[in-house]
Amino acid sequence: MLTLTENASTIVKTLTDQSPTEDAGLRISSSNPDATAFAASVAEVPEPADQVVESGGARLFLEQSAAVVLDDKVLDAQVDDQGAVSFAIGALA
Repeated sequence: MLTLTENASTIVKTLTDQSPTEDAGLRISSSNPDATAFAASVAEVPEPADQVVESGGARLFLEQSAAVVLDDKVLDAQVDDQGAVSFAIGALA
């Protein structure tokens, strides 16, 4: 299962707290056929086939092919000086 760093949990929670629904999460989907690139966006609810990951109050909705590829990975996140969020995916240590 995808693991979140403390930074990623905090940032995802901050992003989803701005949604009007309490059950919102960050949805990660593969943006190409071989699932080597991903797209992330805040979603009010998961899609029916999404895998839901909860960590530190943050909720992720993983599209099926993304969930398979990210199963043994770690998601980290940072905010730059202009407030832009960037995510990085790494291998579990």
